[in-house]
Amino acid sequence: MAKSVRLRDIAEKIGVSTVTVSKALSGQKGMSDALRERIHSLANEMGYIPSISRKADSSKKSYTIGVVIAEHYMSEYSNYYNRLHQQVSQLAMEKGCFTMLEVISDKAQADLLMPRLVLDNKVDGILVIGRMSEDYLKEIKAQSGIPTIFLDFCNHTGDEDAVIADSYNGAYCITNYLFNMGHKKIAYVGTVLASGPITDRYFGYRKSLLEHGVEFRQDWIIEDRDPETGTIDGSRYFKLPDDMPTAFVCNCDLTASVLIKKLTEKGYKVPEDFSVVGFDNYMFPGMCDVKITTYGVDTYEMARNAVLNLVRKISKERYRQGIMILEGHMIEGESVRSLI
Repeated sequence: MAKSVRLRDIAEKIGVSTVTVSKALSGQKGMSDALRERIHSLANEMGYIPSISRKADSSKKSYTIGVVIAEHYMSEYSNYYNRLHQQVSQLAMEKGCFTMLEVISDKAQADLLMPRLVLDNKVDGILVIGRMSEDYLKEIKAQSGIPTIFLDFCNHTGDEDAVIADSYNGAYCITNYLFNMGHKKIAYVGTVLASGPITDRYFGYRKSLLEHGVEFRQDWIIEDRDPETGTIDGSRYFKLPDDMPTAFVCNCDLTASVLIKKLTEKGYKVPEDFSVVGFDNYMFPGMCDVKITTYGVDTYEMARNAVLNLVRKISKERYRQGIMILEGHMIEGESVRSLI
């Protein structure tokens, strides 16, 4: 059935030309990101398999890559992971490879139920986006033996291949920025052990405090999400301390936006009353009226390196083994007030 899906079928469902669909799937310009993402998603959903051009370099090999994402990362506001998936699909397509997405439920993880695309031998390699349980990943490895790359997380087992953002140094950098702006009373917002990146960002924050001779305060560590599901909940978490800091380091921009909303509800203004910084440089449209100062993560480079490494790993070529850490950069917004 998948082989019978044509560009025309995708075009008719969306209401665009076959040329537009072809451009979207081959990574060409000339359309909005929203339309491109919609075309990629529908192509994956319909099981479209691209034909490799006869003029293509015969040395290039075509593979089918399974993209596996946990269910709780695909919530209404988790477009950060949707963006990673879109970039992976586009980059794979440019290399003549096809991607198949499978969303794994929390129950499937708990019961150690293998992804369908693994059980049916549909893929040559697996790219796991976002952390899953270590037991589940071990089971995939044991049952399939399929080359695998982790994207945006790692388990530090010593034998894994992963591409991650530099969470530790990024949080260290953005906390130093607050100190340079005159802030000395700085809190951290994030459920520390909910994920590897949140933990790494917490320790980057702690390093900056130590170097500036500022005493650590437990009441200035503010939880933002359920430690098991990772769901950010403004009503259940975000408990503000009685003795307030002047600035907050948030583990991601979505958390920063929820915190800003919470402060606004209490009659405060950002940055007039409190300064807030985030991480990722990605915000769901309409979530926040304040342009957040953040540490930008280069998701394109993360996706590119993950795809290249996986293709080389599948073909048994030399590739960058182990954990690859990619640096980001500071992006100044309007959420920080100088106290100097």
